[in-house]
Amino acid sequence: MPGFILGEKKQQSQMFDAKGTMIPVTVLHTAPCFVVGIKWNETDGYTAVQLGYGQTKKNQKPTQGTLQKAGIKIPLHFLREIRVTIDDKNIKIIEKDKKKGLQIGEYELFVGTEIKPEMVFKPGDVIDVSGISKGKGFQGVVKRHGFAGGPKTHGQSDRLRAPGAIGAGTTPGRVLKGMRMAGRQGNMRTTIQNLEVVQTNKSGLTIKGLIPGAIGGLIEVRTKNL
Repeated sequence: MPGFILGEKKQQSQMFDAKGTMIPVTVLHTAPCFVVGIKWNETDGYTAVQLGYGQTKKNQKPTQGTLQKAGIKIPLHFLREIRVTIDDKNIKIIEKDKKKGLQIGEYELFVGTEIKPEMVFKPGDVIDVSGISKGKGFQGVVKRHGFAGGPKTHGQSDRLRAPGAIGAGTTPGRVLKGMRMAGRQGNMRTTIQNLEVVQTNKSGLTIKGLIPGAIGGLIEVRTKNL
């Protein structure tokens, strides 16, 4: 069943599965998470669900207006969009009490609906997780791309972590685009695919494996069939 939610990375730990094998896990906190708005293909050119997560002390006025229109009294910190595809099988458009919404699997989503992990996920679901990776600053090719570096002997004392040749000779006589070189590493949106949900509850998720970002970072969780 398709599902999605926003959360916050709380901790990385380990636990034992049913077979007694120790596995690495990441714990996410996902409350409160609300549907702030829904965009429709007829008016916006695409279909997407706007989610809001996390409580803050004060919002800017545009965000306050968005939350007030949705009937949400909690000042939410993060707002994100997740695109969905209407297929009339897993995701279809519904109308109830003169309100237009989406039915995704067994649950119904309208503006103002609170999403809980146990509603949309179950243990064993395969998901994709996106977050902002940790920034590592300007790094060389050994750390950034895993280069082996130069030889450690035969007089090349200054080539241990050097990238080596980057040109391609007379033709084309320039450095090709995409050449792996030193540069800024991290601090960018990163997606890890095909992770597994281990546990769900009313306010959080436990995911098998490690996910990008620092503790307290915003994380997007979604199934692959959206």
